[in-house]
Amino acid sequence: MTITHLVTHSGGFHADELLSSVILTRLYPDAELRRTRDREFLTRAASRIIYDVGGKFSAELQIFDHHQRPGPLREDGQPFSSFGLIWAQYGRDYLAALDVPEAEVEAIHETFDSKFVLPIDLLDNGAMDPSVAGPLSILTLPALLGSLKPVFDDPSPTADDDAFFAALAIARSFVEATVQGLAAKARAQNLVLEAIAQAGASPILELPMGMPYRSALEKAGADHMLFVVNPRGGDWTLNGIKLSNDTFEQRADLPAAWAGLTDAALEEASGVKGAKFCHNARFIAVADSRQAILEMAQLAVKALDDAA
Repeated sequence: MTITHLVTHSGGFHADELLSSVILTRLYPDAELRRTRDREFLTRAASRIIYDVGGKFSAELQIFDHHQRPGPLREDGQPFSSFGLIWAQYGRDYLAALDVPEAEVEAIHETFDSKFVLPIDLLDNGAMDPSVAGPLSILTLPALLGSLKPVFDDPSPTADDDAFFAALAIARSFVEATVQGLAAKARAQNLVLEAIAQAGASPILELPMGMPYRSALEKAGADHMLFVVNPRGGDWTLNGIKLSNDTFEQRADLPAAWAGLTDAALEEASGVKGAKFCHNARFIAVADSRQAILEMAQLAVKALDDAA
């Protein structure tokens, strides 16, 4: 049966049904998205998907509400919002529609669920306090999407619907960009693992371009890697490797004598022709050629060995 209608509630909107709509409108672009509380449209039909309204959850009946008691729970007991229910049912098809390789679908589905969907579920159900984000709570995705609602005294009879569909385009950008980023990380991991194998025991990892590399380093157990080099535009960069994504502390810093220097001053301090820049925090340096950046990387490793 062809899906002709995607049905959610009218009135004010929240992140969960808005993000659910992102998934469903991608999969059923010809279906009408109807915001209503009309009982006729909230009655089960094979041609419609009903979400964030309807008073029950049944994937078989294509009704995905979570407001009833008891509400649907994840295996670990955490509550679903409509977004979590829709993602669990349709997320894999959505990833395929975005051309995510079949071999990566399951892993990306799980990562997106835990990193993106679950927080929406928890916030929508009051199972997480927005204050956990501290002063940045106003910049969480639900808060930003909520800020797109019409003001209370907007006289337009279509104000809520107009705002919903305007917000839908913005929500779509966030979801698609996040999925594309996860897919890119999966592609990058394969490239980085190859580069790690080629580097062998060397503490210098050379990559063909800038790309995410931390997960591959962890997967390969490449704790001996200290620096990463790669081309960037017409230049080459030398980067330190952070200990984790939660800190600026690195496995190793670039030489203190290079800090904050540029061009001729850096060439003199390093002894490398073509050296162009070293950040004052010693986490990145730039040179004008592969040969120059590899020479700087080797000098950085030597400086560490000499100091040990």
